[in-house]
Amino acid sequence: MSELFLRTLRDDPADAEVPSHKLLIRAGYVRPIGPGLYSWLPLGLKVLRKIEGIVRAEMNAIGAQEILFPALLPRAPYEQTGRWTEYGDGLFRLQDRRKNDYLLGPTHEELFTLTVKGEYSSYKDFPVVLYQIQAKYRDEARPRAGILRGREFIMKDSYSFDVDDAGLQRAYDAHREAYQKIFDRLGLRYVIVSAVSGAMGGSASEEFLAESEVGEDTFVRCLESGYAANVEAVTTPAPAGLSDDEIAALPAAVEHDTPDTETIATLVDWANSAGLEQFAGREVSAADTLKNVLLKVRVPGGDWELLAIGVPGDREVDDKRLGAALEPAEYSLLEAADFAKYPFLVKGYIGPKALRDNGVRYLLDPRVVPGTAWITGADAPNRHVVGLVAGRDFTGDGTIEAADVRDGDPSPDGAGALVSARGIEIGHVFQLGRKYTDAFSADVLGEDGKPVRLTMGSYGIGVSRLVAVIAEQQHDELGLRWPASVSPFDVHLVIANKDEQARAGATELADELDRRGLDVLLDDRTASPGVKFKDAELLGVPWIVVVGRGWANGVVELRNRFTGETREIPVATAAQQIVAAIG
Repeated sequence: MSELFLRTLRDDPADAEVPSHKLLIRAGYVRPIGPGLYSWLPLGLKVLRKIEGIVRAEMNAIGAQEILFPALLPRAPYEQTGRWTEYGDGLFRLQDRRKNDYLLGPTHEELFTLTVKGEYSSYKDFPVVLYQIQAKYRDEARPRAGILRGREFIMKDSYSFDVDDAGLQRAYDAHREAYQKIFDRLGLRYVIVSAVSGAMGGSASEEFLAESEVGEDTFVRCLESGYAANVEAVTTPAPAGLSDDEIAALPAAVEHDTPDTETIATLVDWANSAGLEQFAGREVSAADTLKNVLLKVRVPGGDWELLAIGVPGDREVDDKRLGAALEPAEYSLLEAADFAKYPFLVKGYIGPKALRDNGVRYLLDPRVVPGTAWITGADAPNRHVVGLVAGRDFTGDGTIEAADVRDGDPSPDGAGALVSARGIEIGHVFQLGRKYTDAFSADVLGEDGKPVRLTMGSYGIGVSRLVAVIAEQQHDELGLRWPASVSPFDVHLVIANKDEQARAGATELADELDRRGLDVLLDDRTASPGVKFKDAELLGVPWIVVVGRGWANGVVELRNRFTGETREIPVATAAQQIVAAIG
């Protein structure tokens, strides 16, 4: 250890917020060199390479073949699929000396598709699965949490190519099973959730989320059925609507003066004080109101357009759900200057009528079904409508899943209530279908002699992110704790005795362990035992051997970093017992 390129830190980095970020820097596994950019030092690189090895082994086991593309890519393929524009500010763009456009690859669907198209021409060549483990680049606006969310990261991305949907399903299932084996070998606690495809496109989509309080992803599950989904993918069970006859029998909507009721809270207060006949016998709540949220949206390469979203007043619009629903369009809430351009939009009193009369696209929450009656804006200052009935007095241009999902909401499968948790995305599997093969006309000659359009699957694992995820799940108050499968060393041997015979004995023990196939970190520094013990706990090797005061009595100490169990073992059989303990 006296020769190891390593410096540990006693204090947390000032900008580090989550445990993995603090500990990986303090323990000398990584070092920041710029926003979202990190150098991998020897210990960190050893962990990273072990994770890569596990990923590679399980990918090879399902017949996938490894290749490697450049990270620097030409514009043309991404222009052809539209993603040069769709990625927006998240893409690193650059030019060579001749002003030709390039990008740093965020994902490589285009290149995989073109490669297969260029090499294969017959159904006899398929199925094929290709993968790479490579650095990717995304211009994160707010890179945070260390290597959990950087601008450069290592990812395993694999792609399956088949001539029919049955083959795609087999490849998807094989990847799904391989991912479970990978994450099980890494000792992770994770869930598999239904997801949305986002900028990747495609249909069937599932995420693997590592359970963590610091996770940026919220997911929900039903404990009764096992249903699980990230919030972007949750579908809202719509209540049964009323028939036309039932709707016709409902009371007519009535417009009221509602002074100073620009918020849902003040509107509810007014409604409960107004003696409204429709609510006789019960209290009006925010769920009885219809909130109309105004946005401006822009599809890649297009112009800004108005969009209104109607949601029950007791719900907030969830930014992630809204973003997923509008993908790949960008959006923002209207500001004061925007309202000034559209005088028919009376802030705080917006209703469906003005939206319809002025051609504003209007999307409704799935709960707003025909026959539901609402309190909503009357499109004039200090005026609201009571009893406005969906399907009679107003309709939308479609539905949108944008409202927040809460604990206690009904599960989409009807089995019970949803509960929420936090997670970190560690893997994602997609059935892409023919989005990219269509873009490049990737056809092969079918069994009947006619062209067949290839169908694709896309499967990603955040390899560098897994280092931080393991650190998040396995650390304790003393430092890191690495599972044996990824630990930079099998055993950390600490010399806590200045006696020369003890030092010589410790060195001999380290050599013997090495001969028995263990990777040993020998702390031969002249630092104090206290410093050495703190470093051993911080570095997180699962087994610590201490050559200390017991040496004079012919024993050394074996510590389990996970359980805290400590036992003395005879020097004469120490190597044998350590190997047996480690397994």
